[in-house]
Amino acid sequence: MSLRQEDNSSITRSIENVFDRHFASSTKLSTSEPSKLSRSMLEDNLFSAPTATMEDDFKYFDDDNNSNHGDVYHDEDTCPVVDGMSEFTASPTLIHVTTLGSHIPEHHRKHHDMLRKHYRFPTASYRKLRRRAVFKNGDRNVAQINISKRRRRYMQDIFTTLVDVQWRWTLLVFAMSFLLSWLAFGCVWWLIAFTHGDLDEDNMADENWQPCVVAITSFASCFLFSIETQHTIGYGSRSTTEQCPEAIIVMCLQSITGVMIQAFMVGIIFAKMARPKQRTQTLLFSRQAVICQRDGQMCLMFRVGDMRHKSHLISSSVRAQLIRPHQTKEGEYLAPFLCDLKLQTDEYDSDVFLIWPMIVFHKIDASSPLFSLSAADIIHEKFEIIVILEGTTESTGQTTQARTSYLPGEILWGHRFEPIVSYNKDRCTYQVDYSLFHNTYQVDTPLCSAQQLYNLTMAEEGSLVENVEVA
Repeated sequence: MSLRQEDNSSITRSIENVFDRHFASSTKLSTSEPSKLSRSMLEDNLFSAPTATMEDDFKYFDDDNNSNHGDVYHDEDTCPVVDGMSEFTASPTLIHVTTLGSHIPEHHRKHHDMLRKHYRFPTASYRKLRRRAVFKNGDRNVAQINISKRRRRYMQDIFTTLVDVQWRWTLLVFAMSFLLSWLAFGCVWWLIAFTHGDLDEDNMADENWQPCVVAITSFASCFLFSIETQHTIGYGSRSTTEQCPEAIIVMCLQSITGVMIQAFMVGIIFAKMARPKQRTQTLLFSRQAVICQRDGQMCLMFRVGDMRHKSHLISSSVRAQLIRPHQTKEGEYLAPFLCDLKLQTDEYDSDVFLIWPMIVFHKIDASSPLFSLSAADIIHEKFEIIVILEGTTESTGQTTQARTSYLPGEILWGHRFEPIVSYNKDRCTYQVDYSLFHNTYQVDTPLCSAQQLYNLTMAEEGSLVENVEVA
């Protein structure tokens, strides 16, 4: 069945009807919600990526003469037709989209702007559907429940617990540790003075009386002496004597305790301030990933960068993992299920030399879990791609890890990242324009999956070989 050219409005209605029905059946939402959500997903994958609703954006390639208006054949059994357009073709599609120089009519531009606004500022109902294991800032979206003896286990590792808690709790523990130690030893000094009779008015009036601690007259003076002893202030007015051995022992114990508390709390504050997590604030990931062709191969790409000028990451590497449901041959349903995505940068593997921002890409070949996904499949597919950047900070020697994730709605089909590195002849240096870090532009990209494109390429090569042999 040949695909005829139709009016722009009818094409738009046909595509929206197809996406409304498939999106509603896959998400099992109410009848009032699929229209809004499918329009948003339609914007993400048809307007943000190839502008597939415009008649002028389609080019059809014929097997014989590669004409722009050739016939596209589909299997009616596996590929039903709606209003002259096929739903999610299972056979290799011959549709190729031209997005460079595409124009949008005025009556479509208003709808395009509305959908783009809805995508950038989604409603609460739309945000609830965007489940993710790792947030864009790298925090995990995992809640652990029903853990036996959880508080006891956290208290056994008190140092890590205090480093992980928020600053207000760390500062509260820091202040309370000193205040309580001062107060506890102040009570001990008051008991020593009380049992020895140093607080008796008659003994204080006697000039020949030898107290355990000189110039102790009340609990307030005992508290001040506790602070002076623990921090070795030594104002000179209060001091211990040789009359009470217990006072000498308590003075030694408090000095040791004070040093231990100070070292412990200073260590916590230093570890909290020097955490490798803070280094990740200067590591950048692109907000969206893109899918386009590179050297004839469909690739998933994203950009990473380090905004620091001097302290670079050394021995850095990038890993990516795909989270999606998986069913084994025995019928076991595994959700979530993680699998690795092979990454590389330029002509070397996933080890990244971040002298400037780099584009990391994953070749969508036969070994890729994305091999069978087309532009239409991504709309209703449920998966998440987690990206992990690891490296060692050059100045501190600490290993740091930055994370982010990409959902299907954050993958732009038919886009490519804009170049941001240029050479400044006046300054004789390379310069990086970070204002273009997240920018992309549209490129010619097939809407079919990498598998369908591979089958089509093999079929064309086979036909060329036959023609050569016949000739």
